[in-house]
Amino acid sequence: MATPEHFEATIAAIATPPGPGGIGIIRISGPAALSVLQALFHPRHSATAYRSHHLSYGRVIAPQSGMVLDEALAVYMRAPHTYTREDVVELQCHGSFLVLQEILALILAEPGVRLAAPGEFTKRAFLNGRIDLTQAEAVIELLQAKSPAGAQMAAEQLAGGLLRTVTTIRDHLLGVRAIMEVAIDFPDEEVEIIAPADLRRQLTVGVREPLLELVARAGQGRLFRDGIAAVILGRPNVGKSSLLNSLLREERAIVTAVPGTTRDTIEEYFTIKGLPVRIIDTAGIRETVETVEELGIRRSRQKVADADLVLLVVDATAGLTDADRQLLASVAGKPVVLVINKCDLVAPEAVVKARVASAGLPAAAISAKTGDGIKELEAVIFTTVAGAGAWEPGHASVPNVRHEAALKAALAATDRVLAGLAAPLSPDLVAVEIQAALDHLGEIVGETTTEEMLDLIFSRFCIGK
Repeated sequence: MATPEHFEATIAAIATPPGPGGIGIIRISGPAALSVLQALFHPRHSATAYRSHHLSYGRVIAPQSGMVLDEALAVYMRAPHTYTREDVVELQCHGSFLVLQEILALILAEPGVRLAAPGEFTKRAFLNGRIDLTQAEAVIELLQAKSPAGAQMAAEQLAGGLLRTVTTIRDHLLGVRAIMEVAIDFPDEEVEIIAPADLRRQLTVGVREPLLELVARAGQGRLFRDGIAAVILGRPNVGKSSLLNSLLREERAIVTAVPGTTRDTIEEYFTIKGLPVRIIDTAGIRETVETVEELGIRRSRQKVADADLVLLVVDATAGLTDADRQLLASVAGKPVVLVINKCDLVAPEAVVKARVASAGLPAAAISAKTGDGIKELEAVIFTTVAGAGAWEPGHASVPNVRHEAALKAALAATDRVLAGLAAPLSPDLVAVEIQAALDHLGEIVGETTTEEMLDLIFSRFCIGK
């Protein structure tokens, strides 16, 4: 466990979002936290005032003017049993942003106090060894979660799931490095400490396979954290806006029988099995001489270019037309789900024919008007994007993009270790690659992370966290 660092400055910030609310919290952390509280907060009952981890009711009073700014609850938390491992004070005031700003100005006027930088409370918690870097990142991921699954991933990472997994892998590497160091220190010994084949087996089971699993989870975790952008594409009047309304379970888009009703893109969010989906309804693609509709079509093509998935809607009453095939050719290289709409108006044979004509594309037959087939479509979308195996609670180790890069680098170094043992190379050369793998894993938990990377990570936080 890291030794807490000493920071001369005491930091303070409003920890709740701007705007009116029932409660607003000001957080203070550092050596002057208690003295600031004593200068501004006047408890109703002095007998229990300023006891660590006890709430006190009182008033916030300006020291110079004696003006009462608010009634509040205050809690003083003595180090090291705090979020930052420093002395921490939280003032729970009424949720007037004007009042909070006035109180914060008084706090910042106290000697040795300054405004906290974005994420500085969490950064101090990391630097003081209360949490590792994966847990610090989990805080911002929890705050920015777009779905219950994303929030649960962050919560499990905050509880130390990824830290434990990476620590176990590093322990295996450290054991192999110890064997290599013995071989380096005693090069003339005839006794073989451990057979190279056994060492390779240990590395494969204890290091390489867990790294491969983490890398695989990283891709899935990225989906559930960030979600996907899915564009609804098709000719005019095939039911694109009706499909949007069916997926959202509300009348979000205007639906008429007039071709070209949708002149601009419409974007909304929903989830499928915890997967956040940004669904985008677009203008129907056709040849047009009307300027406004042409602008909408141009914007539609740009949205398609940026999309992760295309829902190509075709009219079951018309079958797969040449215009549909041209649209399909225009999105070559992108994941596509064929949505056969208006199936309530045709015989089942027509739906089968449209599926056959889809040339093996994932497809779903629906009626956007009645809602039939929407559940099937959602299942097809999910499988197309996330695969058959969905993320499930309990799989705590779900790395983010930064972790994924470090894991891939550690995996490459591990492969070089395995190749070196098979060659075989000298123990000192193998040890270099083992250390490289350890360093990459150290980047994940923050042991070998550069100051620039730390600044970049914590800059994503809001002020007050």
